[in-house]
Amino acid sequence: PFIDSGLGIQKPQLSFPIKATPNGTLVHPVFLLVGIPGLGPNIHFWLAFPLCFMHGLATLGNLAIVLIIRMERQLHEPMYLFLAMLSTTDLVLSSVTMPKMASLFLTGIQEIEFNVCLAQMFLIHALSAMESAVLLAMAFDRFVAICHPLRHASVLTRPTVAKIGLTALTRGFVLFFPLPFILKRLSYCQTHTFTHSYCLHQDIMKLSCTDTTVNVVYGLFIILSVMGVDSLFIGLSYILILRAVLDLSSWGAALKALNTCISHLCAVLVFYVPPIGLSVVHRLGGPTSLLHVIMANVYLLLPPVVNPIVYGAKTKEIRSRVLRIFSLDGR
Repeated sequence: PFIDSGLGIQKPQLSFPIKATPNGTLVHPVFLLVGIPGLGPNIHFWLAFPLCFMHGLATLGNLAIVLIIRMERQLHEPMYLFLAMLSTTDLVLSSVTMPKMASLFLTGIQEIEFNVCLAQMFLIHALSAMESAVLLAMAFDRFVAICHPLRHASVLTRPTVAKIGLTALTRGFVLFFPLPFILKRLSYCQTHTFTHSYCLHQDIMKLSCTDTTVNVVYGLFIILSVMGVDSLFIGLSYILILRAVLDLSSWGAALKALNTCISHLCAVLVFYVPPIGLSVVHRLGGPTSLLHVIMANVYLLLPPVVNPIVYGAKTKEIRSRVLRIFSLDGR
């Protein structure tokens, strides 16, 4: 039988179990990434150029924010240090996903080796967990700054900020480190074609013909303990912030306080809404749709591009520094 690979090419369906070598090592398959269903190779080729532009924009934007915060000593405050962590995470995440997707669209080469796929999957999930933790830390920073302004400097000291960043990095690495190993123990005997242009745990798991109970349970555990817990505390932080803002005597002061949260709220919505929708689509199952693929791509492509634009536009100190750089270049 043949299946549509997503790039307008008919690929044979692989339906044989993965064998073991004489020493007992499993021989793992080569997986096939897909593009956007229903679009031919020519359209995919031209879509690669906007994708390359987005990658360049994400790289330049996030790198600019990191360098500006590093060079400007007055920006060495908790809010900006967390922003530097967010931009660093976005920078690495876009570099892990966008070049491979652009190559897929440009050349039509869909194959990705098993271990390379596992490495990409681990980095995507671990970096997403780190970004979620940084967004939680930024919500806590806004909570303390608005609800307890006199204690802000003593609560969020530089050593504390550094420990929060290290905790976010450690949690992302430790929780997702087992995933490649529990996927390696599986045998794969169904079609080896993914439903996305990159590797995800649920995509790889679904291609196995052996029992995936461990993968399902552990995957659900880490999603709930990372995305679930983080989103819960972010929501709680904003409930407390909103209550404190409504208690202010002046509407002007209330609007000024809320204005400091707009950039973070945009980052939270861009980060959390697409994966929640994508998770619902995965749980419902059914054939891969155009909406399914678009949501999956938005999940990874949008935050690294949007975050530096939003923070650059809404943060006066960063905006003025960027304008100063361009004014110097224009002389």
